[in-house]
Amino acid sequence: MWAHRGASGHAPENTLPAFELAYTMGADGIELDVQMTKEGIPVVIHDERIDRVSDGNGYVQDFTLEELKTFNVNKNFSAFGRTTVPTLAEVYDLVKKMDLTINVELKNSEIFYDGMERKVLQLAEEKGLADRIIYSSFNHYSMRKIQQLLPAARTAFLYCDGILDMADYASRYGAYAAHPSIRNAQYPNMIEECHAREIKVHVWTVNKEEDFEKMRKLGADAVITNYVDRGFL
Repeated sequence: MWAHRGASGHAPENTLPAFELAYTMGADGIELDVQMTKEGIPVVIHDERIDRVSDGNGYVQDFTLEELKTFNVNKNFSAFGRTTVPTLAEVYDLVKKMDLTINVELKNSEIFYDGMERKVLQLAEEKGLADRIIYSSFNHYSMRKIQQLLPAARTAFLYCDGILDMADYASRYGAYAAHPSIRNAQYPNMIEECHAREIKVHVWTVNKEEDFEKMRKLGADAVITNYVDRGFL
């Protein structure tokens, strides 16, 4: 079970408290999203704009890190108080000693952040976490670039539409895993065909108790969830 944006059903998504809580709740991994600031620093936030999760508005790429840190990204969980957007480096420092798989989603299918792939790879190497990270994106060109820069990197193709022969597609382009939406994971024989090609299947976003059981029966390798605690019921 991987915590989607951390324990986002219980804490402000993509924040240090959410990742720490995911670990204490027993998650096997965390999923997080990366955008880049005006000066090109990788930061952990899902949307290209800060409006939905913060008390500010505008595009992440238009703020320096110092400016971005002035906004409170906790709108819904008063117990956690004021919370700021973490850098990817800060998240890595937090989870370094935690036994967690780290799914880093590059949010570069709307804004093509220059040099994002190289920067996330370098940071993982600097922090000594390269062997624990899986990179994913809806931008499959970006995943190919990751592979070109570091052939040993594990990449995953995110998708939410009915793609034919996903197992063949993922295998042909060297992906370590397929990351389908829960709907797509239920296409006939999709998971079995991926496993036959040694492609892992990590499904998002699984929040209902009956869906946890459904994914177990289908043989998914991991589920990405807002509610880690429900997966133990």
